Amino acid sequence: LSYFTNAEKLQQYIYWSFGSVGNLSWSQVLLLTGIILIGVVLSILSIKSLNSLLLGENYARSLGVDMKKYRYVIILATGLLAGGITAFAGPIAFVGLAVPHLTRQLFNTMDHKILVPAVMIYGAILMLLCDTIAQLPTSAHVLPINAITSIIGAPVVIWLLVRKRKMIF
Repeated sequence: LSYFTNAEKLQQYIYWSFGSVGNLSWSQVLLLTGIILIGVVLSILSIKSLNSLLLGENYARSLGVDMKKYRYVIILATGLLAGGITAFAGPIAFVGLAVPHLTRQLFNTMDHKILVPAVMIYGAILMLLCDTIAQLPTSAHVLPINAITSIIGAPVVIWLLVRKRKMIF
């Protein structure tokens, strides 16, 4: 597909793949806001089922959680949030992997009433910090945001893998 497309479209795709939160028109921001709001509302409505799932599917069922329904709701919320952001801002690396784990370590809780809003806030803060670093005023060039998120996210993912491996052995 890259071979058959024109140079301008190929360049647009490459810039999209670097990830950016600054190339959206106001109509795109409005559409993205609607998608994100739907995903956030579905996430908030799923907090009880997510907390009950921490102790297993049978426990959640015994509390009256309709697992089939909430599986679809959780998948829909995840798809809207991850897909919406990726479609408009590009595939921004490591934020979805690193932020939830860092937030869980910071708050030292598994309660989704705390984690869901905290992850949203810390994810936004991390993206703002990374975007600020990528566009430093003293620099002549703007770096792709993936370059900055990878510097932060890769060590976190490696730390999680090493920690998980130590738990197994």
